Amino acid sequence: MFTAEAFAAAQGLLGARVLGRMLATSAGDPIVVTAELRPPVTLVAAVVPVLNERARLGACLEGLLAQGRGLVQIVVVDGGSTDGTQALTRRYAARDARVQLVDAAPVGAGWNGKAWGLAAGLAATDPEAAWILCLDADVRAQPHLVSSLLAHAAHAYCDAFSAAPLFELSDAHEAVVHPALLATLVYRYGLPGNVARTPRDAQANGQCFFARRDLLVRTRAFAAAKTSRCDDYTVARTLVAGGAQVGFFEGGRLARVAMYASSADCWTNWPRSLALCDATTSRVALAVAFAEIALVQALPLVLVAAVAAKRARTDTFFFRVNVILAIARLGVLWGTRRAYARVPFTYWLSPLADVPALVRIVGATFERAPTWRGRTLVSQRRPA
Repeated sequence: MFTAEAFAAAQGLLGARVLGRMLATSAGDPIVVTAELRPPVTLVAAVVPVLNERARLGACLEGLLAQGRGLVQIVVVDGGSTDGTQALTRRYAARDARVQLVDAAPVGAGWNGKAWGLAAGLAATDPEAAWILCLDADVRAQPHLVSSLLAHAAHAYCDAFSAAPLFELSDAHEAVVHPALLATLVYRYGLPGNVARTPRDAQANGQCFFARRDLLVRTRAFAAAKTSRCDDYTVARTLVAGGAQVGFFEGGRLARVAMYASSADCWTNWPRSLALCDATTSRVALAVAFAEIALVQALPLVLVAAVAAKRARTDTFFFRVNVILAIARLGVLWGTRRAYARVPFTYWLSPLADVPALVRIVGATFERAPTWRGRTLVSQRRPA
């Protein structure tokens, strides 16, 4: 018979797994701002895949053009924009010879747009550039981004790594939705600042990804992600499987990102990739991940509130387990505040969105024909 005590025991086991993961990754190593490159200067090429990004691309390119002498090429790869993105890129190319437009439309059969753009951009980079910086158009590079990434690669002995940018929220409503969705990654993968030991441990952020060019070419990592909805994680896992040292680090002082125009935009689009339902994830692993989010992140606060509202007994194993997990959830909320440029008061209400966030991510996992900017994404292989 399934009792409240059995339910609490399951919560306790999964909670111990999640909290152990957080403790194991708590001594993270952030990226330190480094202003100068040590000679000899290592060359870097940036790849920016775009589709109808005219409104955001200008700020991205301005940040890249302000980088130092290490950045020798900025390849903007367009997947078929109709809003003037290409014309904007050409204006920047006329201003600075480092900017290069690659018209990669139409997207290749069997590919999703971003992976196609990254692969096309890599092919267009200067072979003399030892490192590739992959940047989304909504990212605003801060001063010394490139020099700091190069210094951190040497410091952390990494072949590739993601730099988590500082999030800029669109409004008070997104301050409820976005942190609840972000917390699901913390519960599943722990804290940033570490190098992955196995493909399953790999974390990634495709908004700002830095990797050795020869490694990307040898592993064909972008091709491996051509049908993935979470191409950043697939690329990272492919590199780890190939023997690379791949990390995930906080880089908020080096880059900022305004991901979504509104809470509705965030709610509609981010869960598609947060499902992390790619070819490297088994059904068992996916089920465990969802159970962790449900029993350890989303439900404890609800259950504690329900017991208090009913004035039920509070000296039970069930109640004590959920109190501990609810306190842990508030601790995660306190910790993730540093991921945001500004924390509106509604941020502190975001745990109330945990249950809807879980439902939305599960729904996105099994969505058969997801779309992005009017394009239907190529179907990926279901978890085995």
